Amino acid sequence: MGFLTNKRKEDLEKGLEKTKESVFKKLSRAIIGKSKVDDEVLDSLEEILISSDVGVETTLKIIKRIELRVAKDKFLSTSELNNILKEEIANLLEENNTGIIKGFEEELSSKPYVIMVVGVNGVGKTTTIGKLAYHFKAAGKKVLLGAADTFRAAAVDQLTIWANRVEVELVKQQMGSDPASVAFDTIKSALASDTDVVIIDTAGRLHNKINLMNELTKIKMVMQKIIPGAPHEILLILDGSTGQNAFEQAKQFTLATNINALALTKLDGTAKGGVVIGISDQFRIPVKYIGVGEKMEDLHIFNKTEFVESLFSR
Repeated sequence: MGFLTNKRKEDLEKGLEKTKESVFKKLSRAIIGKSKVDDEVLDSLEEILISSDVGVETTLKIIKRIELRVAKDKFLSTSELNNILKEEIANLLEENNTGIIKGFEEELSSKPYVIMVVGVNGVGKTTTIGKLAYHFKAAGKKVLLGAADTFRAAAVDQLTIWANRVEVELVKQQMGSDPASVAFDTIKSALASDTDVVIIDTAGRLHNKINLMNELTKIKMVMQKIIPGAPHEILLILDGSTGQNAFEQAKQFTLATNINALALTKLDGTAKGGVVIGISDQFRIPVKYIGVGEKMEDLHIFNKTEFVESLFSR
């Protein structure tokens, strides 16, 4: 996967502006009047990272790494702290890499490539599905959507609007229909129409994990009867602006089903962009997409290097 174009790089930097501004302002205040990185500076840095929702465990890892560098180099100036922080976060993300994340234009591992989307209501699930459809279609792939969240009329209506906007086909049934039946029809239709990518929405309920687990398992079993190995991607959508709530949702959904990809949305509206770092580190599930705006183009394939560069560019 190549690096972002200049335009997309600018969009990413703009989207992370609130987080970047928050971190730099707090960091500047923490080191004012200081010439070297000492315990007081490290305590302040720990507080800054936690307040940016990097998470306690991941923050302590980062602080430990910087402490080791201070001990090794004997003297580190506060002017070097920004670069050191950037390097250590980049290293941490690299270590948590669980494979190469392909771009929209690259060849997929299966045809059709089936993505099952999960996440609670309100995190930007339907919008993300629409943006995914837009990007895959723009890359020359034939896309089919499946409206398997049959418990909310709004979910089906929103997905219909996105399907019309992006100009892709949508499979849906009556409200209250069996979600697995919708998934079955969608997969059958995809095979009959030589579709490249299938994206299936699911209900976003967390109040009863057993029911959620049973429902998602049933949908997967129905898919696998038609296409062994489907769904190829179980994508959990998380709202980056909710900070620690996103951690909790990730925890609950990873208990309910085998999540193998994450999308973090709404990062442009929050100073809590550090949640990307913490979730990547704690769950060891690749962050595959990040949302940094309202436009269809504002969903990016997550590139660790570009993310860290954008977060720490002045």
